[in-house]
Amino acid sequence: MYLPQVERNPDPKGDYASLIEMLRGMGAEVPQIMHLFAFKPAATQHLRSLTQEVMRGPSPLTPKFRELIAAFVSTRNQCKFCSGSHIAVAAKLYEDDDLVDAVVKDFRSAPITDAEKLLLAYLEKLTLAPSTTQAEDVDALRDAGWTDEAIYDAVTVCAMFNFYNRWIDGSGVQDMSAEGYARSANRLATAGYAGSTAKAGSNGQ
Repeated sequence: MYLPQVERNPDPKGDYASLIEMLRGMGAEVPQIMHLFAFKPAATQHLRSLTQEVMRGPSPLTPKFRELIAAFVSTRNQCKFCSGSHIAVAAKLYEDDDLVDAVVKDFRSAPITDAEKLLLAYLEKLTLAPSTTQAEDVDALRDAGWTDEAIYDAVTVCAMFNFYNRWIDGSGVQDMSAEGYARSANRLATAGYAGSTAKAGSNGQ
């Protein structure tokens, strides 16, 4: 990380501090994002709750599609940590590594619906050139069958991961091993975000 005082915080707080200690005791890889959450838990506990609601709360979009959006946005931003993390979670939920790989590499030729391709095209535009978005873009999404709630939720996931990508890369959070991403994917696919630390503590993942 670029922030050694955050990574080597002598007085970490909250659930993530306990998880970091447990993983270190096991000799397991510690995802460096945990140091960001453990540094100022009075703030990050709200981020964790928001992430749970956005990614797992009630929505016309399935959790697996929301994870696919997270992976898609993260690859567009070239955020290695978030791409690796959410490609792994999406693949776990879809039970289809090839589908997820196809979407993040070239969504226009991927085996997804035309409506999904149109939505991802809008999210790509929102990520890479947000000032160019227009009402006509959203009208086209409605014409393709997306409700305002679905569009709202997709935009929220997109916005959240544009934040996460910059939080991660700006702090210098490092890429992980394939095993580390798989362990994290098992945790997030099973327990979500708000419950991920408890799940990790109970099964060592």
